[in-house]
Amino acid sequence: MGTIVCQDCQQVIEHYDEEKVTTLYGTCPTCNDK
Repeated sequence: MGTIVCQDCQQVIEHYDEEKVTTLYGTCPTCNDK
């Protein structure tokens, strides 16, 4: 199970299928608009 987390607000953006447990950091639409 992979998780994408917003690096600004720490909100979980989405989960995706992955063999290993991984966490990727991105920016959610809410923080992107600021």
